[in-house]
Amino acid sequence: MARPSASLMRSVREMGAKAPHLPDLLALSDEARAPDPLATLENLPAGSGYIFRHYTLAKEERIKLAREAERAARRRGIFFLVAGDLGLATHLRADGMHLPEWQVKRGYAARALERFALVTCAAHSAEALVRAGRAGLDAALLSPVFATQSHPGAKTLGLLRFASLAEEAALPVYAMGGVNDKTVRRLCQTKAAGIAGIGFTAG
Repeated sequence: MARPSASLMRSVREMGAKAPHLPDLLALSDEARAPDPLATLENLPAGSGYIFRHYTLAKEERIKLAREAERAARRRGIFFLVAGDLGLATHLRADGMHLPEWQVKRGYAARALERFALVTCAAHSAEALVRAGRAGLDAALLSPVFATQSHPGAKTLGLLRFASLAEEAALPVYAMGGVNDKTVRRLCQTKAAGIAGIGFTAG
């Protein structure tokens, strides 16, 4: 992942709906597009958040890599969240958890909230945002807002639909999907709490 540009970070900081307890930017690990968490963390500004996924690794390999990433995040002043694995997040004493959308439907969300001060989730619809709000989660990552390399050809929400959903949501909403130097400026007039993504480019 390339270092987020100064222009992009300026736009994020101008967003009017930022919550003081939440990072402005959340970066997600990805085994195909961002396979090296340490390299990604090196490029993130202090105060950002990093969500460790790497779901398909063997258990021991995933634990080892997550531990290395957690230590690197702490050194750099970056919030470290583990995705989808309450046991691993607890073992590492992570700063928080990130729940895939399906986990918000179960008691998993309640157990995560009992242990962590910061719990986020993935969301792809208005219904998912409602469930996240009812569960009491801290924030949702709503996607895809714009066209994205991760899901080429996938239907996007678009700026107006994202703005409407973020306005109506009962919790802070991050914009995810196709966010870059150009598209981020269009988000400044919405209720976006920040931006999330695997990579942030010049657009």
